[in-house]
Amino acid sequence: MTTATGAFEIANWDEDVYLGEAEGRRLSRADVTQRFHGGIEGEGRAQWLMAYLDDGTARFVGMQHVEGTLDGRRGSAVFETDGEFDGAQAKGNWRVVEGSGTDGWTGIRGEGGFAAPHGSTATYSIVVRDAEGPIS
Repeated sequence: MTTATGAFEIANWDEDVYLGEAEGRRLSRADVTQRFHGGIEGEGRAQWLMAYLDDGTARFVGMQHVEGTLDGRRGSAVFETDGEFDGAQAKGNWRVVEGSGTDGWTGIRGEGGFAAPHGSTATYSIVVRDAEGPIS
């Protein structure tokens, strides 16, 4: 197993409310692009569905496509995401969608998560392995 850690920056956040008002209780969808640094070097794109409550907290679920290098191996994979926003920080969990890895990431499996204080930079950690053993 390999643990990849680092940070990602939000390059773009496009959020649309599809039920409710702009403030308070609502449902929204966000199309997000990211730049990864550290154990993963590359780009990400996520689609997150969010349920906000009146107190400003939220729950979210989504799919995230990540492409780049991981321990020198170029490829891509899809991460299934769920998490919560407490009003100041978002914390999410990742699970690699089995069978989604391409090229050097073929067979990748793993899970991890991220923490994103209100702003444009988040830290992440993910434990990965492939069908042959450690990804490195």
